[in-house]
Amino acid sequence: MPQYPNRQFLDFENPIKDIYEQIDDTKKLAEKNPRIDYTSTLEQLEASILEKRKEITQHLTPWQRVQLSRHPDRPYTMKHITNMCTHFVELHGDRNFKDDKAMVGGFAQLDGETVMIIGQQKGINTKARQLRNFGMANPEGYRKALRLMKLAEKFNKPVICMIDTPGAYPGLEAEERGQGEAIARNIYEMIRLKVPVIIVIIGEGASGGALGIGVGDKVLMMENTWYTVISPESCSSILWRSWDKKETAAEQLRLTATDMKNFGLVDEIVHEPLGGAHWDYAEASAILKSYILKALQEVKDKDPMQRINDRIDKYGKMGFWEENGKAVGMVNS
Repeated sequence: MPQYPNRQFLDFENPIKDIYEQIDDTKKLAEKNPRIDYTSTLEQLEASILEKRKEITQHLTPWQRVQLSRHPDRPYTMKHITNMCTHFVELHGDRNFKDDKAMVGGFAQLDGETVMIIGQQKGINTKARQLRNFGMANPEGYRKALRLMKLAEKFNKPVICMIDTPGAYPGLEAEERGQGEAIARNIYEMIRLKVPVIIVIIGEGASGGALGIGVGDKVLMMENTWYTVISPESCSSILWRSWDKKETAAEQLRLTATDMKNFGLVDEIVHEPLGGAHWDYAEASAILKSYILKALQEVKDKDPMQRINDRIDKYGKMGFWEENGKAVGMVNS
């Protein structure tokens, strides 16, 4: 994990940056004055970093959680795979057009059990982001994901999908190759998979780009992520003809993990290290792994047809509607 001064800070994280600068200044003083012991001062400053991270985490707005989900230091799919799994074997291509680098997947060992793990991958630097198309998959990415899911079903292995995308790629060539059909096909087929399917939102969960790998028996959502039909910026530009209302849009969209849990759209909120997953990759992945293992344990012993019926029932109950003037729907709040 990158350490200060290479770490990047969001605006609301600046109080933490100030403490790091105080630590740097104190260390410089210690070098100039070796006879003076600055140990206790440094320990107090390091403890105040934890306190400040805790304070910031407790008072995050929806827009700030959106910002954290996009934090340039936040761990992406491949980082979690590396930390959680062993013997990962990446599989490539959709056997139709090409290999989409925005969608990664393959077999891996998770706590001794073989699983198929699939997810959207953003780049860690400018060159990698261009290669990965900023995590925005083309139709071939979704078709590759479906091919891997079907392969997992053939060998009776659980499927784990990790969502982190600003949306499916909206380019003309993607539409020409059937972007909408590819996403719709994935949703249709994922409902019918006979093996356990666990979904985890680890970053951004936007629109059909997320839904294309977002149907499963259990849906987990890390606490500093978002999940909705449109990004706050795009919503603001449509409703107010400007991006200036993005913070208002983020609040009105009800896109946080808590909102999604209350709506019944996700099953569990995965807690993160103080201040966000970008502060401790190992701890973030360890926490996530424990939630995934728990979710797998809850669904793995079900009869395949019962699992499919439960999945259909789960998604069939989502949403709001009225019957003879009486409001009904799957709502917990």
